[in-house]
Amino acid sequence: MPPQGNKYSVLLPTYNERDNLPIITWMLVKAFKDNELDFEIIIIDDASPDGTLEVAKQLQQIFGEKHIVLRPRPGKLGLGTAYVHGIQNATGNFVFIMDADMSHHPKFIPDFIKKQKEGNYDVITGTRYAPGGGVHGWDLRRKLTSRVANFLADTLLTPGVSDLTGSFRLYKKEVLADMIIATKSKGYVFQMEMMVRARQMKFSIAEVPITFVDRVYGESKLGAAEIVGYVKGLWTLFCDI
Repeated sequence: MPPQGNKYSVLLPTYNERDNLPIITWMLVKAFKDNELDFEIIIIDDASPDGTLEVAKQLQQIFGEKHIVLRPRPGKLGLGTAYVHGIQNATGNFVFIMDADMSHHPKFIPDFIKKQKEGNYDVITGTRYAPGGGVHGWDLRRKLTSRVANFLADTLLTPGVSDLTGSFRLYKKEVLADMIIATKSKGYVFQMEMMVRARQMKFSIAEVPITFVDRVYGESKLGAAEIVGYVKGLWTLFCDI
């Protein structure tokens, strides 16, 4: 382990990401090695029919079992349970969660770590909506959808963060484990509730500006059903807090 004694586990849930996975994995490995950080990438594949797991096995051969940990599951069981599964297998004292579709660039990882050390924060969350952050590759509809989603969530829940629907974050491992236990939502509302629960549980949170880029390969998993589910989940969460 490096002198600072920290190890970073990346939880990378995947579903039909065979084209994106090799690129994001290489980028992650480079980011950690260039900054001389101890790390592991835990790939949690939910039985992707496109052969994502087979690609992951090849990546493990290339980068080694120390850095690439495979923890597949028998089906598409949901984001929250994927993180539970990942934490159970994580050996780092810090945990990154991010998307596998390259919308979250690993180049921001040092910024997350630097910010965490500044105040010994429990949670660092990436934001597209602070100075220095932004979005690339989205059409007007996607941008409006995201803005409206964050506006509604901020109005109803007052979480104290500028990008409540984001999913690029760094947690102390024990903090993430406690938050997942307290979180009830599924799907896209899961990430939002995590921040609400963090405030309720008095965990310290800081933000880092990030640039969000639309996925390179594959189709977005955000459709009409997910939007309806988000609105329902937001209302349920508002009534629950």
